[in-house]
Formats: sequence, C-alpha cells, structure tokens
Amino acid sequence: MTAGDLLLLEGELGSGKTTFVRGLARGLGSVDAVQSPTFTLVRIYKGRIPLAHVDLFRLQSATELADLGLEELLDQAVVAVEWGDRLAADDARARRLKFDVTGPDERRIRILRS
Repeated sequence: MTAGDLLLLEGELGSGKTTFVRGLARGLGSVDAVQSPTFTLVRIYKGRIPLAHVDLFRLQSATELADLGLEELLDQAVVAVEWGDRLAADDARARRLKFDVTGPDERRIRILRS
C-alpha cells in the first residue's frame, strides 16, 4: 500500500470494518490505538505510511463530504473509508471491500472492485 490508495469499506454495523482498519494500521506501522471515527469523522494514524480513517455514517450532504478534504488526505496517506458505499469513486486507486457477517464470530471480506 502507498499514499493515495483508497479503500472503500462496505458492510452493516458490526461487520468488522473498524477491526479491519486496526489490522491495516498495524501493517502500515502504526502503534496508535485505532478507534471508530464515527463522531470525529476522520482520524489520522502515523506509521511507516500514514493512514486516514474516515467514517461517512453520519454525513448528511455532499458539502460535508467536500469539507473532509478527501483529496488532500489521499495526497499524504492511505485512506480507509467506512460506509464507503456512500462515496462515488471512479479513481483507479479505489478498492471496494464488502464485509459480510457469516456467523456470530465470523466475517467474510469480498473485493467488489479492484
């Protein structure tokens, strides 16, 4: 992964999106405690490669999305977007990942677009 990579994470509440981002952060060299960005909307984690963790769950308008500065984040970090189905991204760097609950303690991740 490199700065500019965009991961759009889709799936219901509790499907493992934030848990996935925790593992991603560790893989990128971060030692920070990864938290859900639901109320902060964007959290940045420092590491070998910076990670921007974005949550679109509470966004109400395109204006709010523009205010997040997604393009600027992509210039400097890997960007993982929870509720990524709310974002139309035609960028070749975008990957859509679908998280499915398959059992009480089981999840499946599918790549929808690569």
